[in-house]
Amino acid sequence: MNTTKKIQSALISVFSKEGLEPIVRQLNNQNVTLYSTGGTEDFIKNLGIPVIPVEDVTSYPSILGGRVKTLHPKVFGGILNRQDNESDVQQMIEFNIPQIDLVIVDLYPFEKTVASGASEADIIEKIDIGGISLIRAAAKNFKDTVIVSSVDQYSLLLDLITEQNGATTLEDRKLLATKAFHVSSHYDTAIFNYFNTDETIYKQSIANGQVLRYGENPHQKGFFFGDFDAMFNKVHGKELSYNNLLDVDAAVNLINEFKNDGPTFAILKHNNACGLASRTTISEAYLAALACDPTSAFGGVLISNTKIDVATASEINKLFCEVVIAPEYDTEALAILQEKKNRIILVQNEVELPQKQVRTCLNGILVQDRNNITDNKEDLRTVTITEPTEQEIQDLIFASKICKNTKSNTIVFAKNGTLIASGTGQTSRVDALQQAIEKAKNFNFDLHGAAMASDAFFPFPDCVEIAKEAGITAVIQPGGSIKDELSINYCNENKVAMVFTGTRHFKH
Repeated sequence: MNTTKKIQSALISVFSKEGLEPIVRQLNNQNVTLYSTGGTEDFIKNLGIPVIPVEDVTSYPSILGGRVKTLHPKVFGGILNRQDNESDVQQMIEFNIPQIDLVIVDLYPFEKTVASGASEADIIEKIDIGGISLIRAAAKNFKDTVIVSSVDQYSLLLDLITEQNGATTLEDRKLLATKAFHVSSHYDTAIFNYFNTDETIYKQSIANGQVLRYGENPHQKGFFFGDFDAMFNKVHGKELSYNNLLDVDAAVNLINEFKNDGPTFAILKHNNACGLASRTTISEAYLAALACDPTSAFGGVLISNTKIDVATASEINKLFCEVVIAPEYDTEALAILQEKKNRIILVQNEVELPQKQVRTCLNGILVQDRNNITDNKEDLRTVTITEPTEQEIQDLIFASKICKNTKSNTIVFAKNGTLIASGTGQTSRVDALQQAIEKAKNFNFDLHGAAMASDAFFPFPDCVEIAKEAGITAVIQPGGSIKDELSINYCNENKVAMVFTGTRHFKH
């Protein structure tokens, strides 16, 4: 059976007129009868092209300040009738309903209006009723009707009617119907989320996604849903992989902790920092970060909180790394980094990150608030007789920022604005501590006078005992164990300063 249909009539009612003119002219050239309303009708008339006002079909004007224009049986009958159904055909004749083969709609910009900070009254007026109804009706009847539901689909339609002389296949119409239901569901989700105050109901719709080379491993499919281009300008290198994106996410979260600090550079591997340092220049910060663990830095993700200059780029260029991220680059520095053709270079833009974090769990999902608490000097409560020095306080806060962004269980050592070592993702806090000590020794770091951060409290004094023996003189932890006094007593007996923050920073 031939399912190709020629477009002979079209209803056009759009918010955005951009890109509409060539479609209207092509439809007119193909002798398509045009119906329209309001501003779209005026637009078509101004092109010198004949157009029938919808009110001439319905015998009703646009009423209620434009809230009701197309909501009428003569409009929806023309869209929803089944052309192979004899009863529908007879009723179309009986009620003098014109056939509508093509519907072009572009909805009121609800999300943009909300984002603009408009008043609630203005936002409510941008909830499209007629448009969304036309979309659903035409999409439902895709066997007979073509639906174009967004300005983003104008070029697709223009190509179809130009190349196929105004005809569409069933496959074409079903594809456009799929896009239409995506548009309508996304639109409704945005409206729901604007009104919703019940946190036990979760809806999310992300309109733009991209296919990745593969997932975490080559045998897994991978996709990214989000607006990557809003966050970054990718100026060089291969396409980012699933694992690259996870590392970039971890890098951005980590460097955000140092957003208002002096020049700071971090190197990450498998979502954890293997090097991080703050210095008076970014090149010094990079070299200090690299010295933390030059072995793990190989193939890592590098991120700076400030512009990367020529001196820094020249040093980075000696290292094989997957990704380099910075808010800005000197022109010559960028040229140096681009010498490696596969190296991904990103310029980070100022974009607010989602305040909800989502991950799959069992047969559902887990949702939580983003951990927006960064420990600072005002949060510290000294619980020992020995008080930390000013330098130790700086190092404790520095270590805590890294600890917050490292996989639990974790212990982090820092000294003079430098990550000395960390124990990451261990099943016991003692194991994490011993791993950190071993790493510090492997790279010849002196732990005497270093600060230690823990993402959670110490249930026993063993960690502070081992840390003291290694040379640690100051400790930061959330506190909250029923046996806190055991660790406090040990620190008092051994002149170790310890502060509580009251905030746990698990990261799983």
